[in-house]
Amino acid sequence: MGKLLLGLVGLALLEMVVLIKVGSVIGALPTVALVILTALVGSSLVRSQGLRTLMEAQHKMQLGELPGREVMSGMMLALAGLLLIIPGFVTDIVAVLLLQPALRNRLADKLVGAGHFTVRGGPFDGPKGQPPSDGHTIEGEYERKD
Repeated sequence: MGKLLLGLVGLALLEMVVLIKVGSVIGALPTVALVILTALVGSSLVRSQGLRTLMEAQHKMQLGELPGREVMSGMMLALAGLLLIIPGFVTDIVAVLLLQPALRNRLADKLVGAGHFTVRGGPFDGPKGQPPSDGHTIEGEYERKD
């Protein structure tokens, strides 16, 4: 917990230094306008990338596959959105990097591959989304009486 707090304080100090340096070069008002512009453009990109990722996840689920990459990608997009809300250029640069699909997918593959995700007995255990078969088939007839 202490490392997280130290990291957040360090990030805030770094953002302040960068904002002061940029403000001294281009002026205070243009710096504030640039921070607001990056937040607006970035939120639009997060929304469009998020919708694309959601559609990819739905497609994988329809095929009966686990959407691990898409879930991880969605989490990174949420992080990018959070970073864009925080005023500053350093967080904006990290967010823009997370918005790059190639980089995000490579990072998602690495994170998903590093974990050991197994689903047993779930809807994705069988081929093409079919429930798993344990070799026992029960046949029968029924009659509906209303």
